Amino acid sequence: MATVRRPGAFHCGTDAAMDVIGGRWKVSILWALSERSCRRFGELRRLLPGVTEKVLTSHLRELEADGIIHREVYDEVPPRVEYSLTALGVSLNEALAPLGAWGKRHLLTDTAPPEAGPGPEPGPARGDQARSGAQAARM
Repeated sequence: MATVRRPGAFHCGTDAAMDVIGGRWKVSILWALSERSCRRFGELRRLLPGVTEKVLTSHLRELEADGIIHREVYDEVPPRVEYSLTALGVSLNEALAPLGAWGKRHLLTDTAPPEAGPGPEPGPARGDQARSGAQAARM
């Protein structure tokens, strides 16, 4: 079921933006469309392993309704549909770029493969550290 967007229902601009990009796959869809100008449904599905057709269709419809993506239907047999970013979608991706850079800098560095050559032994994974701290707190 789609969320009903009501004018004035948001407390701040971030709240309104999060309503547009909220959903497990929407940011990934925006990324896939920014990599190449037009994508077909099947291409998007292959680029997003784990997404179901129903969820992908739902997210694409919501992004289209919000003016973030454009859906072009070609009168061919078999039918061909292509998705692309609108100017609003491009500006949204530009706004998300600093957030992606923050994620790379602060979250992906822990999971980056070690560089070749001798070096210190890798420590426990972040989840292991959190569990160890929680376990220590219980003792």
